[in-house]
Amino acid sequence: MQTYLTPLTKALTRAVAPLAVAAALAAAPLAGQAQGLFSPAYVVNDSVVTNFELEQRVLLLQLLRFPGDPAQVARKELVDDRLKEETYKQAGIEVTEEMIKNGIEEFAKRANLSGEEFAGILEQNGVSPQTLRDFITVGLGWREYIASTYLSRARPTDAEIDRAMGQTESGSVQVLLSELIMPITPQNAAQVEEIAQEVSQLTSFDAFSAAATQFSAADSRNNGGRLNWMALSQLPPALRATLLGLAPGEVTSPISLQNAVALFQMRDLREVAAAAPKYAAIEYATYFIPGGRSPEALATAKRISDSIDTCDDLYGIAKDQPAEVLERQSVKPSELPQDIAIELAKLDNDEISTALTRNNGQTLVLLMMCGRTGELAGDATREEITNALTQQRLGAFSNSKVAQLRAEAIIVEK
Repeated sequence: MQTYLTPLTKALTRAVAPLAVAAALAAAPLAGQAQGLFSPAYVVNDSVVTNFELEQRVLLLQLLRFPGDPAQVARKELVDDRLKEETYKQAGIEVTEEMIKNGIEEFAKRANLSGEEFAGILEQNGVSPQTLRDFITVGLGWREYIASTYLSRARPTDAEIDRAMGQTESGSVQVLLSELIMPITPQNAAQVEEIAQEVSQLTSFDAFSAAATQFSAADSRNNGGRLNWMALSQLPPALRATLLGLAPGEVTSPISLQNAVALFQMRDLREVAAAAPKYAAIEYATYFIPGGRSPEALATAKRISDSIDTCDDLYGIAKDQPAEVLERQSVKPSELPQDIAIELAKLDNDEISTALTRNNGQTLVLLMMCGRTGELAGDATREEITNALTQQRLGAFSNSKVAQLRAEAIIVEK
């Protein structure tokens, strides 16, 4: 299994040999090591970033398996942290002990650990408790500053919410996702569940894309799992609420489907001028091929896909075969099986997916979209849409403010 997929729990609970840690840190290009750990590495306005802090942040990023070059990421993060800390303190924002404790607990939950367990494992591997506190404290203080400064400007108006929900003819919400769908059988269940937990911890677009390329059964694996923009209203209601709670880069928890596990990464969310399409019924066909995801079954599916143009053509393929080999039905969107609904949301009329299986993975499903008609009810709730749009705008304000602070700052490398 590739390094970027090492789960956070394993990364933290696996003993790290002291010599290995020392070697890793020695290999990192820390300019200040020769000058002493507590001498300045950077001066940001009037605040000092020491070589010790830099070394500690590198080690923290390595243990958490953050993507990218740990030394480069640590330098950027610590400079940004100083600018953020200076800004929120000038605004009179104080981060309390209770906030820090809750913040550590919240962060530790991502690894299914308590805050005390999380801090203890980090300390065993060389990361001081103060380093973790500083990391959490700045994040909390900055979040409070952004909310107090920009929340009133980030809240969407009633008209914007109506447009995003498709309650007018003028607009809707679209999401830009990446996906990873893994078939699951009794034989591979433990491995698939482990991989799914690992992938759910990723925050890097590149890391998720690499995982999708390696593990996904969906056709999108050929594009790193990346999907095109799609209307939020086309996705299953339960998934809409989950997606609206994600910030760009975040990944859903593993979603159990029939004979599969799915994960989605939020790449972006936008409001568009066109109203979201609404449907009363979805018509689709399923043709079942023995052999699961074996090379022979997949080759049969490709041969069929290459030889047909519409759902009607499947009747010719299924001729003289048992009736249960081909099913064609038209159902309300709310009645679609979740795995079928997710796949159909990605398909235009007469397009095909071979990502799904049935019969404990022994039968491959050739799924074909036949058509959509009518109105679709049950869009995301008003509160969910409001929160999603607000968080999106707060994120943009945050990025813009940090860029401004960097441009105005005096940053000196020692």
